[in-house]
Amino acid sequence: MSLQGKKIGFGLTGSHCTYDAVFPEIEKLVNAGAEVLPVVTFTVQNTETRFGKGEDWVHRIEELTGNKVIDSIVKAEPLGPKIPLDCMVIAPLTGNSMSKFANAMTDSPVLMAAKATLRNGMPVVLGISTNDALGLNGVNLMRLMATKNIFFIPFGQDDPVKKPNSMVARMGMLSETIISAINGSQLQPVLVERYKDS
Repeated sequence: MSLQGKKIGFGLTGSHCTYDAVFPEIEKLVNAGAEVLPVVTFTVQNTETRFGKGEDWVHRIEELTGNKVIDSIVKAEPLGPKIPLDCMVIAPLTGNSMSKFANAMTDSPVLMAAKATLRNGMPVVLGISTNDALGLNGVNLMRLMATKNIFFIPFGQDDPVKKPNSMVARMGMLSETIISAINGSQLQPVLVERYKDS
């Protein structure tokens, strides 16, 4: 299946160290002919870290996609009824946003976009990046894995020795995960033995 002409929402949350792995995947979607609508959390917009300034990341994703970011809950809500998506992606998905999503909290533009997409019965693809996936957040991860129309980029432990609870998605598998999700199935295997940058 081709992604040509597909309307894909792309949500960024605050795992700043993961953006360098995610942006090439956004570029692949654009080059495949998808229309990518970027959505960012307030953290992405306003935080400056050693990985860069929020405003620079916002500018970069706008240039890459050719679309202005959706940066408020009000702007994200129409992605349900008025601007339906073929798929909504959240990558990276932090543990904080994952716990909120699993418990039906909608306090950011990204979570609003995901909720609106689920309301339409369309797929939401998650690319996790969290130090707590095998800790307290494990229950939230499993809740989302058991939820209809939610799919995961395959993921595994990124550093089992130093960070045994940490799990990160293989972002390089994003496009094939989206295609599989649009066709109604989870790309397998979803759990990989160890994280490898693909």
